[in-house]
Amino acid sequence: MQAGRQVVVHHDDLGASWSANMAFLELCEQGVVTCGSVMVPCPWFPHMAQLARDNPELDIGVHLTLTSEFDRFRWRPMTGTADNGMCDAEGFMPRRVAETQGADVAAVEAELRAQIDAAFAAGIDVTHLDAHMGTVWLPEFVELYERLGADYSLPIFLPGPQDAWVEPSAALDRARERAESRGNPAFAGVISTPFGNLSPTAADYRGILDWSKPGLTWGAFHFTKPGDIAMISDDAPLRLAEYELFRSGAVEEMYAELGLELVGMRGFREQMRAR
Repeated sequence: MQAGRQVVVHHDDLGASWSANMAFLELCEQGVVTCGSVMVPCPWFPHMAQLARDNPELDIGVHLTLTSEFDRFRWRPMTGTADNGMCDAEGFMPRRVAETQGADVAAVEAELRAQIDAAFAAGIDVTHLDAHMGTVWLPEFVELYERLGADYSLPIFLPGPQDAWVEPSAALDRARERAESRGNPAFAGVISTPFGNLSPTAADYRGILDWSKPGLTWGAFHFTKPGDIAMISDDAPLRLAEYELFRSGAVEEMYAELGLELVGMRGFREQMRAR
C-alpha cells in the first residue's frame, strides 16, 4: 500500500507586508493553510506579532532572514550594520543569496538568535524555524541553522537530499542527520508558489499539489491580499492570484481529491519536546 501524503501548507514572508499578514489570518481561519513564518527584521513584524497574541492558535515560526531582495522595499539586520559581510553597500541586507557567503559566521549567529529571541519576546509561540530564500542552507550556515533548532527545541525545515531546492553539501548532510536524530521531521519533497507565472490557474495549482510525495511534503506559498503588496513586489499579481484561488474553495476540493492530509508544525514541535 502506498504511504499517505501529508503536506505542510506553509505561508512564507509574514511580516513583510500587511497584505501577507491578513491573508495568513484569513486562510488559517478557513483551514486551507496550516502554518507560516515571520520575517522579524521587516516593518510589518509588530503587526504579525499582535495577530499572534490575539490568535494564539496560529502556528507561526521564524523565517530566518539574511537577504532583502526587493528593489523598492529593504530592511537591515537587527544587530546593526557593522562591517561583517551582512550588508550591501547601501547598508541593507543583500539582495541575493550568493552575496551573503562572505558574512562572518559569528555575526550571522548573533543576528539569527536576535530574530528568534525577538519573536519570543513579542509573544509569538514560535513553532519552527525555516529559511528565507534558503540562505541558511548554504554550507557556511547550515550547521548553525541546525544548532539553533536544537538550542531552541524547535523543528527546522530542511529540503531532502534529492531536492532541487538546495545544492548538496557535506555540511547539509551532517545537519540533516543531526536534526533527524533529535526527532526533526524528514521532508520527502517540496512544492511552492510557481514564481515566473504571473497568471496561475486552478489547474496549475492542482498540478503543484499533486507533486506532493508519499510521506511529508513542505509547501512554501506566498499569499497576499490586495493592499500594500502592489507597491513592494513586481510579482504581486502571482501572490494575489494565489490568495484568491486558496480562498475560493477550490483547493479544499483538490486536497480531498488528491488524498492530501494537511499538517502544521506545532505538532512536530510537541513530539520533539516530548522525546
